[in-house]
Amino acid sequence: MIKIHSIETFGTHEGPGIRLVLFLQGCNFRCAYCHNPDTINLLGGKDYSIEQITNLLEEQRPYFASGGGLSVSGGEPLLQAKKLLLLFAEVKRLGFNTALDTNGSIWTPDARKLIALADLVIFDIKQIDGEKHRELTGASNLAVLENIQEHDQLGKPFWIRYVLVPGWTDQESDLEGLGSYCANLKNLSKLEILPYHQLGVYKYQELGMPYRLNNVPVASTKDLERAKKILNKFVKNVVI
Repeated sequence: MIKIHSIETFGTHEGPGIRLVLFLQGCNFRCAYCHNPDTINLLGGKDYSIEQITNLLEEQRPYFASGGGLSVSGGEPLLQAKKLLLLFAEVKRLGFNTALDTNGSIWTPDARKLIALADLVIFDIKQIDGEKHRELTGASNLAVLENIQEHDQLGKPFWIRYVLVPGWTDQESDLEGLGSYCANLKNLSKLEILPYHQLGVYKYQELGMPYRLNNVPVASTKDLERAKKILNKFVKNVVI
């Protein structure tokens, strides 16, 4: 059984085309800007069987003609890599496209097999600077960056996502560092910049959890355009 926090049908942001998106329960990062803090606890969520998930996919199959399929996000899906290997194998046998959205920090044998099996991997880089990354997420980014580089050697196109948080991830040195890192990735097909928002703040209040970014403004269109201009010096396909 796979622990799932929530399911989105007809998703359009977690990969190409229209997607069935599974948001899995459990995460090993503690990102200050996390907008789904209710996904962090490994003990939450609801159990779904592979058959239940494939039944949902079959119901949505007519809408996948544009290259859509199944996307698995989090939380952090690699925490359930062993179970997802079985799911992805069955989903691919049935002819569905698969996408995996991950922070890339887990590199167990099962995690590596799952990443190699997915048709598309979307890596979330939280911060390129190691010290700032630890402050932002509570964890190191060394494994993240090394694992992305290793995946690049497989020759399969992949995406990178980066959340632009004013005062936390938008410094010119951070963006230059991210761009320089990405410039050396041969199979990076898209670098996507997402704006920081405050839509999940109410969840912290409901859960009785402190929110560390109360005084941080949302990222504006001007902020995004500035970041794109810097990153375009290194990466051709930067999307906001």
